[in-house]
Amino acid sequence: MSSQAEANIVQTDTNPSGYWTEERLMIRDTAREFTLREVLPVANRLDPEKGDIPDELIEKMGEMGYFGILIPEDRGGLGLGCFEYCLVAEQLARGWMSVASIIARGNSFYRSIPAAGEQERTEKTRLMAQGKYLGAFSMSEPNAGSDVAAISCRAVDDGDHWVVTGNKYWCTFADRADFIHVVCRTETDPDAPRWAGLTAVAFEKPRGEFPEGCSGAPIPKIGYHGWRTYELAFDNARTPKHASVGRAGNAFKSVASALESARAHTAARSIGLAQGALEDAMAYAKEREQFGRAIEKFQSIRFKIATMATEIEAARQLLYYVCNEIDSRRRCDTEAAMVKYFAAEMAERVTSQALQILGGAGYTTLHAVERHWRDARLTKIFEGSSEIQQRIISDNLLGK
Repeated sequence: MSSQAEANIVQTDTNPSGYWTEERLMIRDTAREFTLREVLPVANRLDPEKGDIPDELIEKMGEMGYFGILIPEDRGGLGLGCFEYCLVAEQLARGWMSVASIIARGNSFYRSIPAAGEQERTEKTRLMAQGKYLGAFSMSEPNAGSDVAAISCRAVDDGDHWVVTGNKYWCTFADRADFIHVVCRTETDPDAPRWAGLTAVAFEKPRGEFPEGCSGAPIPKIGYHGWRTYELAFDNARTPKHASVGRAGNAFKSVASALESARAHTAARSIGLAQGALEDAMAYAKEREQFGRAIEKFQSIRFKIATMATEIEAARQLLYYVCNEIDSRRRCDTEAAMVKYFAAEMAERVTSQALQILGGAGYTTLHAVERHWRDARLTKIFEGSSEIQQRIISDNLLGK
């Protein structure tokens, strides 16, 4: 907790809907202990200098099984659900959001590993569960963000290969991943819907390099440090067709089918950021004295903390409901959009209030609150902006 002692855990263990089991409590508490011991010190050291998540930390996360939470046991994973996935993500984000995000490079990719056959796919899935075979995802473009249907990067059929040409934007982990999924346009039927004709193509590559025919430039960011985000340029880059992900022309539906879990994961990260900011603010309020007493004694500070804790818990309980629905295989696209929207907006408010409690100290890089604040701002933008979530919710309630 930056310089503060471990304390002030504001998380309930109530079980009104039967969510909690001994296993889930152990998973949550183990992830929290791992975060405080392994993640937070690294984040406090490296984030101010925009350093990368160390390979050693990724290896430790692999040993904990965090890259394979959703991967079936017979493929080397833990075989757990979205609930457990989000429990771990929340705790990791309490330390560093980038660390909570990198576990998706295994859990979100295991169904679409590029492989020539089932044996190769099984072997790669086992490596993925250990954090030894991870992916990056490249969908956005300079002129195509929320409007996925506007993708123009082209993949041309050339026998046994796809030949890709075009620019991509916001591809995080492109350099260190073992493969990159690239969503390209492969069909241009003027009578087809705008979202049709998109194909996800995979480029395998050595870690630390880009695929042949692809170059990348890092995008300067105000936060989300720990890994780099790239603009990519493909110039007749070739990849075998067996590396295609899913059926050609169907990438939009494949991406859309995974959005409920992705939005829950973002909500979990938002909650973790807010929880970290709250705990740091509480610890600081106990230590900081003004006018002869600790500032935690002032009503204005106490009411801020009460409001922050309430908003975090409200988001957390909505997240638990959404995760339970996902794991029960019930459709919850509206609720998933709601929790992503609510948790992201909440995280920005709570982290800003935490910074206010720290005052001038909060505006320095000597405390982790400013990191949580910067990273929380991103949760309102990526994985579908707040405005996109509002559109989904209102369309589902009122009709398009």
